[in-house]
Amino acid sequence: MVKSPDLSKDQYLALYRQMLEIRRTEEQLAKSHQAGLIHGACHTYVGEEAIATGVCAHLTHQDAVFSTHRGHGHALAKGVPPREVMAELFGRVTGCSRGRGGSMHLFSPEVGMMGTSGIVGPCILQATGAGYSAKLLNNGTVGVAFFGDGASNNGAFHEGLNLAAIWDLPVIFVCENNMYATEVAFSYATRNTNMAERASTYGMNAVAVDGNDVLAVYQAAAEAVSRARAGQGPTFIEGKTYRTRAHAEGMPSLGTYRTQEEVDAWKLRDPITNYKAYLLQESIAVASDFDAIDAAVQKLVEESFEFARNSPFPDPATVTDHIFSQS
Repeated sequence: MVKSPDLSKDQYLALYRQMLEIRRTEEQLAKSHQAGLIHGACHTYVGEEAIATGVCAHLTHQDAVFSTHRGHGHALAKGVPPREVMAELFGRVTGCSRGRGGSMHLFSPEVGMMGTSGIVGPCILQATGAGYSAKLLNNGTVGVAFFGDGASNNGAFHEGLNLAAIWDLPVIFVCENNMYATEVAFSYATRNTNMAERASTYGMNAVAVDGNDVLAVYQAAAEAVSRARAGQGPTFIEGKTYRTRAHAEGMPSLGTYRTQEEVDAWKLRDPITNYKAYLLQESIAVASDFDAIDAAVQKLVEESFEFARNSPFPDPATVTDHIFSQS
């Protein structure tokens, strides 16, 4: 763990709580998918919580975040309440996208969550656009893109990074390198799997960190956001991490593309368990602190589940609302 001496006890614990909130919400969503409450895709963020938490800790509601099909954790870390995320996946009108988006289309501009998408790569261009807007307006905000290693072989990756670099845009590119694009190993899809190295060739600040160490991510993001707000251009952060559940709920987690031994080895590097152990070891917090947080998060998730399950579906009469053309 990379210790940050400038953090207070409350700040250390806030990082733990945010990761736990994401984990418990995702676990409930996985159970809900198995119970038939979620129709369609459900890509969980289990194992990668440290990245969204460490980055979003430095953002305000005015900063724009764009994400991918695996965006629940980003939405939660950016400030979307668990009840609105769950309700959206349940297709209920109380969801953050009013029940019309589902798992892959989470949208909450009130907190700067500007959208998730199942299309690979567009978040890179969207965040670059947000950075361009911020530079024109000179308002001190930043654009942030979260994306996986697979997006690096998309044309949007080259276009977005190149444009952000030549115009010194306030953009943070966050690559969650979890080693697989669906079930295709990153080492098979590209010769150079060092994403920070690839990004540095565009002439921007680039750093690779342990994506399962929330303090390492937190520190890298602090420097990146500070540089962006100061007009010093974009930063690329590669977080080396791993999803311990299947690519999407209902899909096989093991088989031809990874082994149980590999999954078990990464579970030993669990970002939440190891962070808790670190805080206890360094006497930053005590067991009762975690007991209180665990109970509060569990209560929040249970209440969010009941809220989502008991919320109504959208009125069929509103099916043509919020579309581009009424004709």
